[in-house]
Amino acid sequence: MNAIRPEFTQAATTFALDLFRRVARQDADKNVFISPANIAIALAMTANGARGETLQAMLAAMGNEGATLEAMNADYAALQALLRREDPGLVLTIANSLWARAGVPFNADFLQRTRRFYDAEISELDFAQPDAPDVINGWVSDKTNGKIQGIVNDIPPDAVLFLISAIYFNGAWQTPFKAELTQDLPFNLLDGSQKQAPTMARSGTFEYLKGSDFQAVRLPYAGNTLRMVVFLPDEGRTLAEFESMLTSENWATWRAQFAPKPGQLLLPRFKATYDITLNDVLQAMGMAVAFDPYKADFSGMRPIPPVVFISRVRHLAYVDVNEAGTEAAAATSVQMGVTSAMPTEDAFTMRVDRPFCFVIEDSNTGSLIFIGAIVEP
Repeated sequence: MNAIRPEFTQAATTFALDLFRRVARQDADKNVFISPANIAIALAMTANGARGETLQAMLAAMGNEGATLEAMNADYAALQALLRREDPGLVLTIANSLWARAGVPFNADFLQRTRRFYDAEISELDFAQPDAPDVINGWVSDKTNGKIQGIVNDIPPDAVLFLISAIYFNGAWQTPFKAELTQDLPFNLLDGSQKQAPTMARSGTFEYLKGSDFQAVRLPYAGNTLRMVVFLPDEGRTLAEFESMLTSENWATWRAQFAPKPGQLLLPRFKATYDITLNDVLQAMGMAVAFDPYKADFSGMRPIPPVVFISRVRHLAYVDVNEAGTEAAAATSVQMGVTSAMPTEDAFTMRVDRPFCFVIEDSNTGSLIFIGAIVEP
């Protein structure tokens, strides 16, 4: 299996953090939770049908400017193989599929590449049948352990293809929180009010970072490869101020600065679901031509008229964090339409009692699998 290019890891991180900052800014008053890795895989599959300016725009928006489609495909194939696992205490599955309108032909080369690099299941479906959305939704539900429901609500007459990526994660903490230590504690909301939130507690030695205007802790899952990183802005600093600091350059600096330190962590249990249509965000990131029915070039999918373009990118995500660990899932649907260094001697206390950010990352590949912001647990 090919190794992942370092520049690909950098590109994926830049895309993930840029996407999250934009989404979080758009929904600043909500709990936000996305899987950048899942979104990127769905878009990368789609890019295999793009040509010319459309392909270059998609590659650039995903941080792969100057890369060939073949290099990007090889990297995503390697990444998925490295991320997938079914170990005791940790499951991470990734599944991809293409759903084509019955009677609409697609290029064999395009379909072959989605099979080869993304292990995509390819199905032809009569979109006119009332149960067609249920068939696609059933596949997504099955691949996410029932956590993601209804990724496709209806199928418009101009829809000819759905490219779907689904991801499911279930990880036990390497060191669980003791349920008997969980207690209701006040959590400060954005409007200045408080609510009581079941708050977990753990003492011990953590990988810890005291940054400028924030503190952070790493919580490894079973196997010690995947981990959650929790970021808490300092008192007097807003979550939005911290999110503006979430750049790939800062991320690389911070990753190198965590060090073991004794302390106490108080972290609320939380559960969140999030549903977003990403058209506006992705267009603002440089992909506008792919959504333009008059300019999009997806001739790699089907070379004959009518023109194919991206009509909708929808992302659904779910997360549940408790004493035992974390369960998370996400799915992305791309709908194609046609026109017609730290001091360690003093123990720290990190009480997460106000809006905070978190990332679930793979330490081997550096992949940011999930990113979230919790304003109300």
